[in-house]
Amino acid sequence: MMDTETTKQIAQTIASHWQSGQSIDAFPIGQRPMSRADGYAAQSHLCDAMASPVVGWKIAATSEAGQKHIGVSGPLAGRIFARTLQQLGEPISLSGNRMRVAEPEMVFTFAENLPPRASAYSLDEVMNAVATLSVAIEVPNARFRDFVNAGEAALIADNACAHQFLPGPTAPEIWRDLNLAQHGVSATVTPAGGGAWTRQGSGAAVLGDPRLALVWIANELRALGVGLRAGEFVTTGTCMVPLEVSPGDQVHVNFGVLGQISANFTD
Repeated sequence: MMDTETTKQIAQTIASHWQSGQSIDAFPIGQRPMSRADGYAAQSHLCDAMASPVVGWKIAATSEAGQKHIGVSGPLAGRIFARTLQQLGEPISLSGNRMRVAEPEMVFTFAENLPPRASAYSLDEVMNAVATLSVAIEVPNARFRDFVNAGEAALIADNACAHQFLPGPTAPEIWRDLNLAQHGVSATVTPAGGGAWTRQGSGAAVLGDPRLALVWIANELRALGVGLRAGEFVTTGTCMVPLEVSPGDQVHVNFGVLGQISANFTD
């Protein structure tokens, strides 16, 4: 495993390119994480490098198609920093964004801690620790110019492609009685010049069920010695094929009884 100084240098590289909007061709030789453990070790220093507290977590690559697209063996966990939260009604800038997609997601906020421990957390334990479900739009990005071929360890170090996050309304408590895997989601993208188009999805796109994705990250973080804290949230992954967006587009997502959320995009 990489030494602490090297992983700190990787985090500084990611943070500086994140803040400048410039892309990375590749890490310098000697600063290339070679394993998931190296990637997470580097990611752990991003809080200091970004000078922003962690308010939540994201899961990337929660579908087989998404994993194949970026060449990873499974889901990736990333941190969401306070400074990356977007406000409803305010345009979201796509400047420096190489992915240019919007991802409708279900978000769970925790009322109780799920600290690191030796044994795995069960579905019931994780769900009993959840306070609320809400809806959101994630706008991911990668600091790598060729993020498709950057590699799993590098993408984890790059915070699992976290970038901007737009929190939406809290769902009514009936969400606990719903089959979230079968819950449908509809999104409409309206370009500035007209010609709106729609896309359908469901909770099944998220590792088969958003609740299963939540258990996955609880145990991924448990194994890393990190854990989840009360007050933090987890956005579990896109409920559909990511929506291609450009400056001037408006996105409206309807989660049915769970709520609705809209976003406008600019340069």
